[in-house]
Formats: sequence, structure tokens, C-alpha cells
Amino acid sequence: MRNATSRRAFLKGGLAIGAGVAVGACAPAGVAPPASPPDGTIAITGVTVVDATGVRPASTVLVSGVRITRVGPWSQVEVPAGATVVDGAGRFLIPGLVDVHVHSVPLERTFPPLFLVNGVTTVREMGGFPQARQWRDRVAAGAALGPRSVVSSTILDGSPSLWEGIGVPFRSVADAAQARAAVREEHAAGVDFIKTYTRLGPEAFAAIADESRLLGIPFLGHCPDLVPLPAASDAGLATLEHLWQVWYATSRDEDQLRRTLARVPIAAGEYGGWYAKMHAVEYAAARSTDPAKAADLYARLVDNSTFVTPTLSVHRVADVPADLRRDDPRLAYLPAAYAGGWPAQLEQVYLQGRTPETDAQRRELFDRRHDLVAEMADAGVALLAGTDTGTPYVMPGFALHEELALLVRAGLSPLRALRAATLEPARYLGQEADLGTVEEGRFADLVLLDADPLRDIANTTRIDSVVARGCLLDRPARERMLDDVLAAAREPSAPVPTPPCPCHR
Repeated sequence: MRNATSRRAFLKGGLAIGAGVAVGACAPAGVAPPASPPDGTIAITGVTVVDATGVRPASTVLVSGVRITRVGPWSQVEVPAGATVVDGAGRFLIPGLVDVHVHSVPLERTFPPLFLVNGVTTVREMGGFPQARQWRDRVAAGAALGPRSVVSSTILDGSPSLWEGIGVPFRSVADAAQARAAVREEHAAGVDFIKTYTRLGPEAFAAIADESRLLGIPFLGHCPDLVPLPAASDAGLATLEHLWQVWYATSRDEDQLRRTLARVPIAAGEYGGWYAKMHAVEYAAARSTDPAKAADLYARLVDNSTFVTPTLSVHRVADVPADLRRDDPRLAYLPAAYAGGWPAQLEQVYLQGRTPETDAQRRELFDRRHDLVAEMADAGVALLAGTDTGTPYVMPGFALHEELALLVRAGLSPLRALRAATLEPARYLGQEADLGTVEEGRFADLVLLDADPLRDIANTTRIDSVVARGCLLDRPARERMLDDVLAAAREPSAPVPTPPCPCHR
């Protein structure tokens, strides 16, 4: 009874939103069949449509196959005979949500269903795990039920890499020749973009930018410590992930701070040490902002069409881990082999070298990050909603709603936050004709809410139904999916794939 009660609370959005290791895939999922036939029509009637184009009350939305075929006033749209009708009266329909920064591991009965249950119908996989390409291709072919995805190369880091000995896929490139070879090999492997990382040297970074341009593949990720953000943006960095590098480029003491950065010793595999050693430099940068330099940087990002993914969710983990809920009931949906090590990871990485003084400074930094996001938004910088799912206590699907709440806390309107999880990702991906709005011809990726997200962004958690690639996942279907995720979390792992998507057999 306790599990059923918790599941219902999650589905209704009734629980307050609280503030890895690679393991094998679990046994086959009992994915719930959709509530409509594969080639039938779904009609969502009398609903208020909310997207970046505006608010349209009393609308009817028709879905056939994987596309939206009609959107119009309820009184003017005829519902075809035999359609599956969903009563949208008093409800709100938004586009499927996009999380542009996730690190899924090979847990097929955990990650894809948790994304879909939470209305996340598209993800950008940033971890470089080989299974991500397999998931992408199977979902695109209609052979599996899961979110659409675009997938990263193996992480390209400098030499030595922060990831050595930790177990995460990465490639260490020490010079331009190695960097170019890595880009060519990753491109040939079928990835969607090249991911840059923190300790790349300037020569290797420039080579990645040039080789990516020659091959016509985007490159994006961390702005390396030793590459100024304006230069990275000018070189074509498609999206900046996280906020760590922004303040150096806006500081009146930038030259001195960059000399200090260059002298910071980083050993192989010292991910936690990097956080600790960089803190004093970043704190000094945050407290020495030159407003004119900041305005110039933001204008440059806009001119270069460099999108920014603030990932306030992961900054919360790094800055104020004391605010995390260690007994979060949603942890029951994650296998112990995956999430059981999170407390130790917090100690080893994010709490390394912490003192009461640095705790206070980090809390100040977290508040300043919110101000930074607001400044960039006001300056017209395109913001994307991403979570860094896979970081301790940043959970698949659930975390995207937390990120939206943090963006609103930073000063964005609920509509602007929703735009960062819908239309802006579509723009970044060059898929505005397919994703990001509720319009005729767009993909049928939709989320039906029981309450108005523009009144309170937390209402994005009050999900009645999800439509993913034309598959209707109503409340009973989502309950069955959560039941299976819970069962998978309690079972030994086994490398067995999920069954085909029931909508496209």
C-alpha cells in the first residue's frame, strides 16, 4: 500500500520537489501498452494549449500517428469517429519537455520510463555511453518506447584527464593531432555532436573546433579552464554547459585570475580535487564582475548564437549539498547499484576540503548563479533547460521539473522557463518544424497537466497524461510504468533489452 500511495503522489505532483556508476541493463520491461491503437487518432478536447506561441483556451488537438494533425477551437474541430478522446476541460497542454543535459547509464527499465512518466520526451545524452546510440536508433525506428535523443561523443578531455580511473567513458587528447583524430573517429561512430571538457588545452580545443567544422558536426560542452569563453564562443561552441567559466570572462581581474588558473595543479583522475582547487579562483571572479565586460560577453554569445545550459540543478549539488534530501522517496526507483554510492560521491567530490567558511562562500555563489542566469536572460542569451541527470541526487525525469523551478527562482517567468525546455531546444537542434510547440505538423510529443504551469511552475509535475511519438500514456499506463521501474530497482541487473514500442509493432 505504501508503494501505491507514493506512486499516486508522484503522478499527481503531490510530493514537494526536493532539493554514477555504470551497471548492466535490467530485465525486460513490462512497458504499458498505449491507450490508443498505433494508427488511430487521439483527440484532446476542450484543453488550454500553452506554448511559446501563446495561450489558446478551449482548444481541441488531434494526433494521428506520430504527428499533430489539427489544433483549433473546440467548437470548430470535428473529432473523427473512433478516435480515442481525452477530456482536456480544465487542463493544460504543453509541448513535450526536453532535458538537454543527461547522463543515462545502461538501465533501460529505469531511465527511459522515468523520463517519459515525467513528460520528458526528448533528451540530449552527454555521457558518451555506447548504449545511448542504440537507444536513439531503436526509439527513432519505433522499436522501443523512450524519449527521442541526440547523443554525445565520448568526452574529449585534456591530458591528464579529470576522469582517469573513475570509470566514465572519455578520451584524453594532448595535442592538435590527437584531437583531430578523436573527432574523426567519433564522427565515424555515428554520434550527433562532439563534447569538449574541462582540461583541454587551447591547441587541442582549437583543433576540435576546426575538425568539427570541416566534418559538419557540432561541438559543445564545457568551456575548458584554459580557454577564455569569448574565444570558445567565437570558435563555434554550440552550447556552453554549466556556469563555471562565465565569471572569469566578466571579471575586472581576468588577467590575474587566468594566470592563477594556469598554475593550479590538476592530477589525473582528480575530479573532486578540481572542484576544491578551483573554488577560491571562481569565488574571486564572481565578486569582481565588471558590468561592461559582462554586457560585452552576453552580446557576443547572442551574436554567435551560443546557447547556454545553466544546469542549476547540478550547481545546487556542488554548491549547497547540505540542502539535498538524502531520504528522498524517489530514490526507491533507482537500483542500489546505481544510487547507493551517492553519499560517498558527495563526500569524495563535492564536499572535499569544505569548511564552514567555504560552505558560506558556496551558498553565496549559488545565489549569484541565479543572478547570472537572470542577467543572461535579460540580455537575450538563449537558455536551455538541462539537469546533469546522473549526478548524485539529480534523478531522471524528476530533475527537469526541479530545473524549471530553479530557473523561475532565478527570475525567469514560468513561460520563459517552459520555453527553455521546449522551443529553445528545438531551435538549438534545428528542429523548430518538428518540436517545441503545439502546432499542426509538429511531432506528437505532449504533456497534459491538471493545473496551469504559468500560474505556478510546480504545476508541470501535475501530469495527467503524456503523448510520446503518438503513444498515449494515460494515468493507468504511467502507474504501470512506475510499478515496473520500482520492480527493476529491486532486481539483479541483466543485459537484456526492453521490448519494442507497443505503438509501432
